[in-house]
Amino acid sequence: MTLRIALLRGVNLGAARRVAMADVRAALAAAGFGAVRSLLQSGNLVFEAGAADDADIEAAVERTLLERLGLTTEVVVRDADAWRAMIAANPFTDEAAADPAHLVVMALKTWPATDAEAALAAIPGRERARVIAAHAYIYYPDGIAGVRLIGGALDKALGARGTGRNWNTVLKPSAMVGA
Repeated sequence: MTLRIALLRGVNLGAARRVAMADVRAALAAAGFGAVRSLLQSGNLVFEAGAADDADIEAAVERTLLERLGLTTEVVVRDADAWRAMIAANPFTDEAAADPAHLVVMALKTWPATDAEAALAAIPGRERARVIAAHAYIYYPDGIAGVRLIGGALDKALGARGTGRNWNTVLKPSAMVGA
């Protein structure tokens, strides 16, 4: 069994799309995933899964959540090696050290568009973004409130959907899987 990190998109943000992580853990365990653990209440999971590729595991988790909890959400899965590589590839190391709450990593379900970085740069604002492999690293120096580089505009510029976590949150599952 391989340790996997799964990120659920858009759950438990404010009052919308609330789901108890205990219910999510129970649903995944009942579906055959092993040693299911959650981190925080924002849809961060660590579990054991077989040798299937990430896309197949994403689909299985999405299906499980829909069938067992009635929850429709996108899930992004990475194994410990991919998570470690994502952390190592961070182009904003100074920002990660000085202001980790304003550095967000978007883990994408698919590879981004070839012009994604240029499309992100074209969106007005002080934010800085880099696209490396299936991840977008975005530094929001003034915070996320009121910026244009978020939500649908972000998905459109990337040409891919995913889910973001700030740098503090990115490091937490890493410790759980020894990445």
